[in-house]
Amino acid sequence: MVQGASRTVAQVVGVMLLAVAVSAFLSVAAVRHGFFDLQVYYGALNWWVHDGGEIYDYLRPLTQYGFTYPPFAALVMLPMAYLPWLAAIVVSVAATVVVTVVLFWWLIDPISRRAGWTRWFVLAVALCLAAAYEPMRETVNFGQVNMLLLFLVAVDLLRLLPRGNRWAGVGIGLATAIKLTPGVFIVYLLVTRRWRAAVTSMVTAAAATLVAAALFPDASREFWTEALWNTGRVGELAFVSNQSLRGVVARLDPEHPSTLAWLVLVLGTLVLWAWRSRVAAAAGDEATGLALTGAVMCLVSPVTWVHHLVWLLPALILLVDNAMAASARTPRRRLLLAAAFVGYGLLTSRIVWSWEQDFTGLDGFLGSNAYVWTSLALLAFLPVRRRPVPPGSGEEASAVPQLDEPDGRTPASERNRVGGPLSVR
Repeated sequence: MVQGASRTVAQVVGVMLLAVAVSAFLSVAAVRHGFFDLQVYYGALNWWVHDGGEIYDYLRPLTQYGFTYPPFAALVMLPMAYLPWLAAIVVSVAATVVVTVVLFWWLIDPISRRAGWTRWFVLAVALCLAAAYEPMRETVNFGQVNMLLLFLVAVDLLRLLPRGNRWAGVGIGLATAIKLTPGVFIVYLLVTRRWRAAVTSMVTAAAATLVAAALFPDASREFWTEALWNTGRVGELAFVSNQSLRGVVARLDPEHPSTLAWLVLVLGTLVLWAWRSRVAAAAGDEATGLALTGAVMCLVSPVTWVHHLVWLLPALILLVDNAMAASARTPRRRLLLAAAFVGYGLLTSRIVWSWEQDFTGLDGFLGSNAYVWTSLALLAFLPVRRRPVPPGSGEEASAVPQLDEPDGRTPASERNRVGGPLSVR
């Protein structure tokens, strides 16, 4: 008991020291955006509700930025128009923190249980590290909705779909109705032949969109016919914060970015994603399906600001999960832990901003797109793990062959491991 108490004290002190270190890092590295995006939402909703204007006509003073989400997002955010500004900030930050804690618990707790680690301690360490992660701190500082959308998708892929729940797909549909880019997860369901969940997600997205259209016909008409196509409201494609394939191409020639080159890159990326997603689904590895699709969404979207890269968090966590599932002191474990460390380090470092003013030359090409290369590496090389088959279930013979390595070989440590791929039970 004394030893256990000593360990608990050491862990508490360790978490406190890590929190202090992260706070010191954020005081130096974090850029203060003053909840810029939240101000856009708040201003647009107040302009719409209290001043009688059209929500998509609103622009934040002295900027070209306006409300860019579909009308259903405006419906979801409508209560914000009746809150004081400080209350809106509190709600935004609190919601992001709550969904992050729950999502991390789902992803990290199986690692803790399998490795015999103290569960609250591992979660606390992970949350401290997440606070330093640039896309996360940008999401909070901008007042963005990224983690809320990731949570909606994760409810489907980590909790409902593995259990065959008939409501699987509702979260993806709602996320798509709030912001169009999560619609790639509907494509994921189609590519992996989860027809029922795909139909549920499409019906949910359509129903939410129609409800918003019925309540706000003028706003819906303006969004679908004008605001959606006005790319000037989003920002400059070549801006270094745009860490998508479109951003890579735009930075090669900001004045005349090649649409053809971008489409070729997108097509190749989607082919790779579709193949790897099918492999993950056949293996019963829904968590990796979530991670791969989050990565491809960031890559193929025309605009992926740095704060959107919170969608890479599941992939980074799964690198650690796969590493801890491998035998101790093996090259595989060391390689995966090193990959997780490098990926997290890059995405925490603000390295791309070193080329904000000048992204020409080889160093500019490599450095200003560092987060894109990270997304591509995760998409191409994140391991897929086979769902464990219970002994005596009769499924051993039909179990999916090794899906971890392209040559079909399964490491003995994976074949003999008892723990699940992510054990999201």
